[in-house]
Amino acid sequence: MKLPALPFSSLLSKTIAALALSGFLFFAGAPAARAEDCNQRIHYTEWRYREAVEHFGPYSHEARHWAHERDEALRHCRAYWR
Repeated sequence: MKLPALPFSSLLSKTIAALALSGFLFFAGAPAARAEDCNQRIHYTEWRYREAVEHFGPYSHEARHWAHERDEALRHCRAYWR
């Protein structure tokens, strides 16, 4: 007994169309979200650095860690903003 090919091809074409549409929508909103993520990352790491300095001192392991994370976030975001 031969099975009809229509349901499988219909399902495949719907899946491909859904993937194409979701990819388009994902990349259409990416630049605005990325800039906002950069600002949030910078503010968060600055806040964590200040908290670490306040609680553990400026030369503590925690403060050095968050200073490194802050510098990394700044470098990452500067590369994006160029």
